[in-house]
Amino acid sequence: MSTKYIFVTGGVTSSLGKGIICASLGRLLVARGLRVTVQKLDPYINVDPGTMNPYEHGEVYVTEDGAETDLDLGHYERFLDIKTSQENNVTTGRVYNDVISKERQGAYLGKTVQVIPHITDEIKSHTLALGESGDYDIVIVEIGGTVGDIESLPYIEAVRQLRYDVGRHNTLSIHLTLVPYLSAARELKTKPTQHSVKTLSESGLQPDIIVARSEYELDETIRNKIAQFCNVEQEDVIASLDAESIYEVPLLMQGEGLDERVMDKLKLEGGEPDLEQWIGFVEAVRNPSTEIEIALVGKYVEHHDAYKSIVEAFIHAGAVNDCEVNIRWIQSDDLTPGNVEKKLEGVSGVLVAPGFGGRGIDGKLAAINYVRENKIPFFGICLGMQCAVIEFARNVCGWEDANSTEFDEDTEHPIIDLMPDQKDIENKGGTMRLGLYDCKLKENTKTYEAYGKLQFQERHRHRYEVNNNLRYKLVEEGMELVGFNPERDLVEIIEIKNHPWFVGVQFHPELCSTVNNPQPLFVDFVKASLNHAKEHDLNVPIEREKIIVGET
Repeated sequence: MSTKYIFVTGGVTSSLGKGIICASLGRLLVARGLRVTVQKLDPYINVDPGTMNPYEHGEVYVTEDGAETDLDLGHYERFLDIKTSQENNVTTGRVYNDVISKERQGAYLGKTVQVIPHITDEIKSHTLALGESGDYDIVIVEIGGTVGDIESLPYIEAVRQLRYDVGRHNTLSIHLTLVPYLSAARELKTKPTQHSVKTLSESGLQPDIIVARSEYELDETIRNKIAQFCNVEQEDVIASLDAESIYEVPLLMQGEGLDERVMDKLKLEGGEPDLEQWIGFVEAVRNPSTEIEIALVGKYVEHHDAYKSIVEAFIHAGAVNDCEVNIRWIQSDDLTPGNVEKKLEGVSGVLVAPGFGGRGIDGKLAAINYVRENKIPFFGICLGMQCAVIEFARNVCGWEDANSTEFDEDTEHPIIDLMPDQKDIENKGGTMRLGLYDCKLKENTKTYEAYGKLQFQERHRHRYEVNNNLRYKLVEEGMELVGFNPERDLVEIIEIKNHPWFVGVQFHPELCSTVNNPQPLFVDFVKASLNHAKEHDLNVPIEREKIIVGET
């Protein structure tokens, strides 16, 4: 079977959930036994989001091959239980960079380089590379932004051409749009959808299926009106209503028949979808027996998307432990030794989040000092782990000026220092220690109990590390260095003796947590936090009527 391509566009407004729709459709097709991947085409001119402020873009999702990508790739991996790569996220900056590099090399034989055909051909080549790899039956392509945006036009044109290049029978166009409810008129309005489809059609792309995002049910009259004015069959108007959890969306889309319509239009062969495990997970999320509160200490907490994968990993781990993890978002800038007890009162665990720069570091150190001394479960990720090392070096080792050279280049005790191979690097984009690296564990440790094996791989994104020249002092004073990169002897994991659960990791475990394979450290951390809650009467049993998945 030749590879099929599904192109997903959006209209009217951004943030309608194209990424979740793509991931949900992918989940349904995978459940039918098909091999599926999802690609994101981003119109922004940055080569990748690696240099963007989290307030601009949310978290940067890192793939196994070290690509810094859009956070939607996290949804793709979590929903489909697949691994993505650099080819799964293509930006305008990358496309133009590649075209200009080729022009400088004389690849275009002296021709005038133009948006059409050179830019559009480059876009098409990235999409076709996934299809021609032979690894997938279906490539779902999400085009970022909304139709009508100037920066999206080359992508829409590339998709229009691709539909003819690979054959219309091998492609499908899905358009996600908004059907708003006007309370004054007490009715749903289809005109925004009509105009969105009209704009898309003017670019030569007619949708085969319309997914209508709405807060209210679409009755037959509304569906028929959309179908009539947008040139689709009524059964190809799919309602996408708000859901309590993004993990319910695949089940809602199945109920609307989205996967059946796709299978029929692309003439795909596959079995009935096997969603037993997925339904079990959704039921566990919707019907926990207890709930606990875990503090997330970071400097971007007012923008939750900056920690998207951490949030989702907590959902996965909570389902395993039959509890709902409620996050107490704590701005690290606001924490001091004087108020930390009050700010953390009643939490069952504390996670100190990753990040860059010196803002909010003192607050993170205050939180770590408090949980270390009061035996509250602690999980530090990347910068969170480095802060745990700094706090220990200051308050246990007696090095009061201990610091990271990221924050103080002149400290006499640089317990965290710039990695040697980073010292001569000037460019910021794509130059960190990125992607998958080996970690070797010591036995009889909390981390080993979680993973159940002595060696594994995790994804990294950092420039600084524990200073090997000073780490002896940490060990002398009782900090356990339990995980190392075997090739370079870099400290990957730290623990503290005589503490219920105190773990810091240099890597980003949240990036590999999926519905079918929750991340072991998150599962164990939630378990430890749940035990702490029970011991201190902090957990709250949930008494409510069980929610049957599929019922409203």
